[in-house]
Amino acid sequence: MPASTRLLAAAVTAAACIGTTAVPAAAAGPTDAVVSRGVTIPAFYTPPDRLPAADGTLVRTEELPLALSLPGVDGPLPGTATRLMYKSTDSTGGPVAVTGAYIEPTAAWQGGGARPLVALAPGTMGQGDQCAASLNLEQPLTVNGQTLSIGYENLAIYRLLAQGIAVVVTDYAGLGATDRLHTYVNRVDEAHAVLDAVRAARALDGTSLTDGSRVALYGYSQGGGATAAAAELQPSYAPDVPLAGTYAGATPADLVAVTEAIDGSDLAGALGWSVNGFLQTDPALRPIAEAHLSEDGKSALKDLSTMCVGDALLSYNSAHSSAWTTDGSSLSDIIEAEPALKAFLADQRIGTLEPASPVRVATGTTDDLVPHAQARELAVDWCAKGADVTYKPVVLPPLGRALLNHFAPLLADQGDAIAWLADRLKGKPATSNCAALPLLP
Repeated sequence: MPASTRLLAAAVTAAACIGTTAVPAAAAGPTDAVVSRGVTIPAFYTPPDRLPAADGTLVRTEELPLALSLPGVDGPLPGTATRLMYKSTDSTGGPVAVTGAYIEPTAAWQGGGARPLVALAPGTMGQGDQCAASLNLEQPLTVNGQTLSIGYENLAIYRLLAQGIAVVVTDYAGLGATDRLHTYVNRVDEAHAVLDAVRAARALDGTSLTDGSRVALYGYSQGGGATAAAAELQPSYAPDVPLAGTYAGATPADLVAVTEAIDGSDLAGALGWSVNGFLQTDPALRPIAEAHLSEDGKSALKDLSTMCVGDALLSYNSAHSSAWTTDGSSLSDIIEAEPALKAFLADQRIGTLEPASPVRVATGTTDDLVPHAQARELAVDWCAKGADVTYKPVVLPPLGRALLNHFAPLLADQGDAIAWLADRLKGKPATSNCAALPLLP
């Protein structure tokens, strides 16, 4: 079995282990419906022409049926879900509609005080609207011959719900919502989407959340970048959303280093999502893309713009960006040669601001997809600024493939990460280990 097929089989198996079931793509809808790789995106995900002024304001809601739900004495297990669309602000200062989901747990919160809330920022889902995490709650595994979407974040969501913690999940700007392309790894767009998801959950009628509900953030990989950026920007963007704690795992804090590592890897397709997102954010970068991309490169970016992770693993596994350029330069070479692109990526760097609340930074010591060194540097940078940092190196042996080296720490550390967040939500103080960081891998 080829390596890419083994990786895909492992991913599908992991999805099955968390209670997912394969489902066909939605049947064709109205002629004006948005269809992405054979999946009809529900009309709910098409934003209105005008959005509310205030960030976090709900635009619309509807019931969201969970794929895995069991009857219980006190209500369905693990809870009751609501699909959300809410208003946020993107990195250009413009209004943007963001979708997501809120899940009210049936389990009681045993930690004392009001039921707390965790905003979960998903890891890499892809760039097609059918990949959105809120859709994965309803259809955790979509396979239709054109796309493969896997709701692997459902495991963390259900673990939080089992502890009586309410969860709000963001789809990010442009993922799910059909009016724009997803701005993959844009730190400001993602941070705002996470923080405004908290505001939206608080505004939702019929929940058990109160003014006394503590709030925490959970994210790994792309999600770790989103929560790390949210922790940094919370004091200025959302002072009304104080945070009890933030978990940021495998954070892509330095996109220059991450770009070099991903090129030619199992998840090389993420390079296309990044470039597509950069061009969505800053059209002034388009002349640079036009000057360097070959027809094959332009075709790859268009193809990837509607793909999920499973699709990219099948179609672009081990691809090299040098095959997408006019002169055989890699994307890293182009970044080094283009001041405007270097400046854009420098602005995406996470670690330049001090979080005002406790943060837990975790990274696999053998992670060579989102490199361990740059993720560890985030903890170093935050410690230097005086932040309350709990740094956790996840020590595992090399597993042979970059995707496995990246995915294994997520599973190995997830229980400890959730336990750390639960302690913060119970009001227990965090213990910074910045003093010991020089001795840790």
